[in-house]
Amino acid sequence: MREVSTICCLILFWSVGSLHAEEETLPPLKDGIAPANFEEMWAGFDPKAEPLEVETLHEWEEEDVILRIVRFRIGIFKGQKAKLAAVYGLPKSSKQSAEKTPGLVQIHGGGQYADYKACLLNAKRGYATVSIAWAGRISAPGYSVTPKEVQLFWDNKTDDPAYRVTTDWGALDGYHAPGRNSGNVFPSAKAAEWTLDSVESPRNSGWFLCALAARRALTFLEHQPEVDSERLGIYGHSMGGKLTVMAAVDSRVKAAAPSCGGISDRYNESELFNSTIGDDVSLKHVGCPIVFLSPANDFHGRIGDLPDSIEEIQSNEWRVTCSPHHNHQDTAEYEVATLLWFDQHLKHSFEFPQTPETTLKLKTTDGVPVFKVRHDSAKSIRSVDIYYTQHGNPTGTLEGHINSMHRFWHHADAVETNGEWKAKLPIASLDHPLWVYANVNYELEKPVTGAGYYYGQYTSNSYNLSSLLKQVSPVELAAANVKSTLKPSPMIESFNEGWEKEWFTYRPKEWARSTHKLYQSDFQPPREAKIELEVLTEQQNELVILIDDHAAVVELSSGSNWQKVSLSLDHFKNVAGESFPDWNDLKRLKLSPVEYLRPGRGQVLETKVVGKNWRGKDPQFRNMKWVLP
Repeated sequence: MREVSTICCLILFWSVGSLHAEEETLPPLKDGIAPANFEEMWAGFDPKAEPLEVETLHEWEEEDVILRIVRFRIGIFKGQKAKLAAVYGLPKSSKQSAEKTPGLVQIHGGGQYADYKACLLNAKRGYATVSIAWAGRISAPGYSVTPKEVQLFWDNKTDDPAYRVTTDWGALDGYHAPGRNSGNVFPSAKAAEWTLDSVESPRNSGWFLCALAARRALTFLEHQPEVDSERLGIYGHSMGGKLTVMAAVDSRVKAAAPSCGGISDRYNESELFNSTIGDDVSLKHVGCPIVFLSPANDFHGRIGDLPDSIEEIQSNEWRVTCSPHHNHQDTAEYEVATLLWFDQHLKHSFEFPQTPETTLKLKTTDGVPVFKVRHDSAKSIRSVDIYYTQHGNPTGTLEGHINSMHRFWHHADAVETNGEWKAKLPIASLDHPLWVYANVNYELEKPVTGAGYYYGQYTSNSYNLSSLLKQVSPVELAAANVKSTLKPSPMIESFNEGWEKEWFTYRPKEWARSTHKLYQSDFQPPREAKIELEVLTEQQNELVILIDDHAAVVELSSGSNWQKVSLSLDHFKNVAGESFPDWNDLKRLKLSPVEYLRPGRGQVLETKVVGKNWRGKDPQFRNMKWVLP
């Protein structure tokens, strides 16, 4: 009798236990078969179904903004709970306002942090923002979580004064740079002890896990009493750009702004990855208004994939902004597109001009292609600029990777007639494609301040809108009887009016400038050739001429006379004191006052500083050229 009673008690205990056991967030695989497409990958996931269980870890006020470090539930995976840490900021006035505020999810990139500055500056513009710490790192006053503190959290060293509670992926590993497990390759869909599925599956990939977490962040915003759940936006940079596209498939997203990501991850060796995690897969399910911030030389979100991306999205409401020469960074007039996009679609306080209309005419009497641009004339413009290159490489190869970062964009002088801008595009070869697009820079009625890609504060008085890139193959060039009229020249840069259009900087307030002119040049100087230029400086200074990782330092005297500089291969030294073997395969040329020569991978050397702070007015330059022996 006692034996039966004991069994009954055990059955009752198991029954009660099963009632309290929480269900898994994602359904188990059927017959051990992994999801093979978008629908199967997301099947069974409801981002709104589970409780959030929000914790407030830290709270403070700054500039009429309420800021919090929060943590909320992502889901239950392999029987363990996963929790996402984040910074949340809202305008203090929204607590008393009858009108709810729009909400934003901000997603950091690889190696970056969830950062309070995005939340602070967005709140000052009337947005509630949650900056998610999918990798565990947080930057905020009084709550700093660096990789060191993430490790303390992993090791559960609660007695350490630096210990901070942060993102906990539970049984899984959605961390990045570093992952919790040394063998974790973040993008991989292959099975491991820290993955959800025991076979190769998109649900094993860190991309999927973090996109799922971002969709839970949308749910967090929905539950905030001051947030209007019908006005939610999402944005992110680099890896955050890809995650933005993956999470923008959620119907609650009313506007999205990915930067430097979300368009080019479509060349994976795994067919399963390509059919589920590839950018094109998610893009085909994005129906909200979307603006792509895609610098023309970005290695991660390559401009050559932008036309396909526009074809793939389901939304007819899109814009692109593409800074020439930039790689994975931007300046204010491009970064501000994110805020203006949300102003238009979430606050209805701004209206973007229409995308510039362009026409490329290949068949001309002189064999030189002609590009025409018509911009939306409803708003005042500052400039129209046309850029073209013959270094377009659309593939995901290593060669294409280098090409993407260092391709040179010619600036074509455009002439305006009756609202139409027209420029000739002389090309150097019929063996390479022709890529061309236009930038239109518009005036802002009043300055806009925000947090940039890497959270630095910027203020912009204008914004850029780009046309969609046009791509012409060598076969099409030949069929149109295009002629190669751009001949090799020893002149590198004349520094005549408008020269800076073919150079670039990420710090426009400083005079240092870079160019990829040497990468594009068909002029191949012999080893004995020298680089020559003339310089005018108000005071005695040192000029640094940097080519890739080799620098030449030039002593300049003060005065009103132009000084001639002549440099051979031996003048350019890297951190190890080595010179170039020849003038081949050069990529980036830079003129600056100070440079840091850093050791390469595997080199045990200290960083070397060359040059010094500039004194007096900015220098002037003229006639940079190759001088042959």
